[in-house]
Amino acid sequence: MDESSREEWLARDFEQQRPRLRAVAYRVLGSAADADDAVQEAWLRLSRSDTSEVANLAGWLTTVVGRISLDMLRSRGSRREDSWDAGLAELVGTGDARVAATSPAQQPPDPASEAELADSIGLALLVVLDTLAPAERLAFVLHDLFGMPFEQIADIIDRSPAATRQLASRARRRVRSADAEESSPARTRQREVVGAFLAAARGGDFTALLGMLDPDVVLTADAAAVAMGAPEALRGPNAVAQRFNGGARSARLAAFDGGVGAVWTLHGEPQVAFRFTVEGDHVTGIEMVADRTRLAAMEIYYLTS
Repeated sequence: MDESSREEWLARDFEQQRPRLRAVAYRVLGSAADADDAVQEAWLRLSRSDTSEVANLAGWLTTVVGRISLDMLRSRGSRREDSWDAGLAELVGTGDARVAATSPAQQPPDPASEAELADSIGLALLVVLDTLAPAERLAFVLHDLFGMPFEQIADIIDRSPAATRQLASRARRRVRSADAEESSPARTRQREVVGAFLAAARGGDFTALLGMLDPDVVLTADAAAVAMGAPEALRGPNAVAQRFNGGARSARLAAFDGGVGAVWTLHGEPQVAFRFTVEGDHVTGIEMVADRTRLAAMEIYYLTS
C-alpha cells in the first residue's frame, strides 16, 4: 500500500471513530474545546504510527485518547494559573481591561457544541465528575460509561488492574453519594449562571453582565480583601458590572461552601474566592474571601469553565 492510500485508509477509519473518541474525551475533560484538541492529537499520533499490527483500531484509539486526556487533566491546574500580579489587578484593582490583558485571553468553547455534548451526559454529572482526581475520573468514565476492561485502563494510568478497579469504585461511590443539593436543578443552574458571568467578564460584555445581575446585587469583601485594595462594598448592577468587566481571565470555576463560585490561585494555592449567590437566572450577591483561615477551611473542587 502506497503512502497516499494508507493516509486515505487511516483518515476514513479515523472519521468513523471520531464521534466515539470525542464522546470519551468530553466525558473525561468536561470541555468540548479540550475534547476536540485531544481527538486532533490522537489523529496526529495515528498518522505518525505504524498500525500494521494493530488488530483493534477502535481500542487503540480509545487508549490513545485516554492517555492524552489524562495528561491534559493533570496539567490543567498549572496551565490555568496566571501570574498573581495579573490576578491581583483583576480582583482588587480598578478592573481596567488594559491591566487585565497582561494575561493571555482564554478562548471560550463553541456554545452549541458544548451544549450538545452536555445534554448527552447531564450537567449535574459533569459537576460531580469535576470533583474527582484525574485517574479516578478516567477509570470511572472508561469503565462505567464506555465498558473498557480494567486491564486496558490500568495500562493507561500506569496502575495495577486491582488499583484501577479501586479508583473506579471510589469514583462510583462519589457519583452515587453526591448530595441532592450538588446534583439538583438549582445547583446546575447556579453553575450555568456563574460560568456565563465569568465568560461575559472575560469577554468584556458589559451588557451581558448587567443582564445577569439582580437590581439589588451587592459585592462585598472581607477585611483581608479590603486590605489588598478591594472596596468594602459595591451596590447595584452598574457598579458590580464595572468591577468585573474585562477581567476574570485567570478565574477558575469552583464548587465550595455548598455552592458554585470562582477562585484565583497562585502555584496551586487559592488566594481569593468569590462566593456567588444566585436566585433564578440572576446573581444577587458576590462575596470576596481572601482571609487565609477561611480559604484553608474551604473544600474547593475546581470545575471546568
